[in-house]
Amino acid sequence: MGYPSVERRRVLAAAALGREGGVPGPDAGTGEPLRAVAGEVLDVSPHLITIETPGGAEERLVIAPWATAWHGSEVAPADLPVGCMVLMRAMREGRVVDRIWADATRITGTILSIQGRRDLTVELDCGPHRGHRTVVIPYRASGRLQVRHPLFEPGYLFDAIGIRRDGAGLALLPATSQPPYPARAVPPPPPAYAGAQSRIAGTATWSDTFDEEERGAAYPMLERADTGCSQAGVSCAGLPYLALGSLLQVRNVCTSRSANVPVVACGCVAGRFCDRCVECDTSPRGRIAELSPSSYVELGGDLIKGCFNAQIGLG
Repeated sequence: MGYPSVERRRVLAAAALGREGGVPGPDAGTGEPLRAVAGEVLDVSPHLITIETPGGAEERLVIAPWATAWHGSEVAPADLPVGCMVLMRAMREGRVVDRIWADATRITGTILSIQGRRDLTVELDCGPHRGHRTVVIPYRASGRLQVRHPLFEPGYLFDAIGIRRDGAGLALLPATSQPPYPARAVPPPPPAYAGAQSRIAGTATWSDTFDEEERGAAYPMLERADTGCSQAGVSCAGLPYLALGSLLQVRNVCTSRSANVPVVACGCVAGRFCDRCVECDTSPRGRIAELSPSSYVELGGDLIKGCFNAQIGLG
């Protein structure tokens, strides 16, 4: 998903500003490291799971006795089907799995059209760099989704979590409460960002539009000419403009885990959500970073919960 030469941009920016370049990765002082492991399930039992990683390597990991899995609903890890794509949270030097998400997807964008009476087919505009996407809402999930998305009509925002099935997205859970304004009417941000403000609070979410093992973030306030994204630079949060390749110091307030995460893409869709996360407390309004699934999980996030309260600074 990311733009080319992100690493080179970071090195050049550090040299131009006369400061040391930060190093991407977790803060070693925030507890036992978590490792996100992605791949296709080759074999699974109550105690072991074998996957093929995106790079073609075979990896076997121990499943903890207390481990849980999600595949559209909560299931026993041993019941996951062979061939499904998983993202796993592993501890103890990355060899013991305690949480598995199978075929998980997130569908975020602006509603373009809705068709159907029971099972609904929704077409979304997911931004200039992600294009259009079609998602199916099965009848059994429509009530839960529409309670959190009362303005279920073209022009309003949509954000749901589900699974990939037969090449399509199946929306099952609302990822947020729908903002009450049209996507083109984002509330203005607070007074201009002050350079003395060392950290900014808000919501961190995740997106599955990154490469499978990528560590990185999409950020709303990027220069349009720099990214080729005509919708960049919109946010109701008081965010500073940054360049591609910048390092964000992201802290999960709920778990106290921190990491330096590179800005690798434009977060123009995330910038249109002026919502709050209530994961462990109520965050200020605004999505301040949209993380790759691996970065999100390694910061202690749960894909099904969809967000965590975050603070960001420059890494």
